[in-house]
Amino acid sequence: MSISTSCQQNFSKVFGRESLIVARSPGRVNLIGEHVDYQLGWVMPFAVDRYIECAAAALVEPEIRIWSSSIGGAPLRIALNDLRALDGSDSWANYVIGVVAKYAEAGVEVTGFESVIDGNLPLGAGLSSSAALEAVTALVVENVSGTAKSPSDRSKLCQAAEHDFAGVPCGLMDQLAVNHGRVGHALMIDCRDLTLTPLPLPEELSYVMVNSGVRHALADGEYAKRKADCEAAASMLEVTTLREATLPVVNAARESLGDRLYRRARHVVTENARVEHFAEALTSGNRTALGQLMAASHASLRDDYEVSCSELDLLVEMASRLGAVGSRMTGGGFGGCTINLVPRDDAARFCEDICRTYRETHGQSVEAFTVAPVDGAAIL
Repeated sequence: MSISTSCQQNFSKVFGRESLIVARSPGRVNLIGEHVDYQLGWVMPFAVDRYIECAAAALVEPEIRIWSSSIGGAPLRIALNDLRALDGSDSWANYVIGVVAKYAEAGVEVTGFESVIDGNLPLGAGLSSSAALEAVTALVVENVSGTAKSPSDRSKLCQAAEHDFAGVPCGLMDQLAVNHGRVGHALMIDCRDLTLTPLPLPEELSYVMVNSGVRHALADGEYAKRKADCEAAASMLEVTTLREATLPVVNAARESLGDRLYRRARHVVTENARVEHFAEALTSGNRTALGQLMAASHASLRDDYEVSCSELDLLVEMASRLGAVGSRMTGGGFGGCTINLVPRDDAARFCEDICRTYRETHGQSVEAFTVAPVDGAAIL
């Protein structure tokens, strides 16, 4: 059964009527350029063919009613005149409530609605399920309220929702990727001026995700700590953001920055350079360079930015031995997935081998699956 069919059937069961809208958003994977978007750097994500969908219909009553297939129970009911963040087991709905609130703050006359959320996008795996949930909510709000935002403006409202309602001071990469995705392409995004450059991805490669099974939680303070470190380093270097810094400047200030801030700054400036080199390697078809840049990115995230974990490190090491062109952690870190570039004819074998090898080595199971670059969020 498709996600859309499941969404619509669940809507009928939960709310006793037919849904009128089905919105779908892909997740995203970031090939390279990690933890630099909130320093206005370069990133290179693509939207993936794993989705969150939302079946919905407008309400006369001034409230929203939300039901998730992964949570069950009774629908949450939130009055439009009382849009505030929820605590505890209901906090997942803050991504929905926050988007509705931000549209209202932007002057949209928001109409109440009922919605059912379903999908096959793994949660907490670094594939941006939060941005996908925000995007489908935004599309529903626009549809029932008779308004339309550009993908970039929609992305900004979703980012603001995540900041203020989920407590994650994220950059704009995830929202831009799921809203602007383009089939067959990665997006090279300049997070300073929001320029998006589609880059064709090699058809002879498969893009394999390996889910460590370690759930990350970015609202527990680690993400905010890294952002604060970057801001402190930028202030000491007398630049607005670390996007403006250079490696010689960072190296010259090593003693004054101290070890931790030095390493945070070094990650940002070297990662920005890696994104530009990665784009060049994609264009020229230089597989060796792609692999070297992904390896350097992972090492920097592990050692300088300290957002990896032992499970991700082991998966990256295994991938290299098992024939991946390149491998690195992707997403916020502290768990989640690795992204692996694998020759297309080798992808099935690679998936089987890395799952078996990890289980034999680590005594636990991981999931491996291929993803493909797809178009961004839309009303179906």
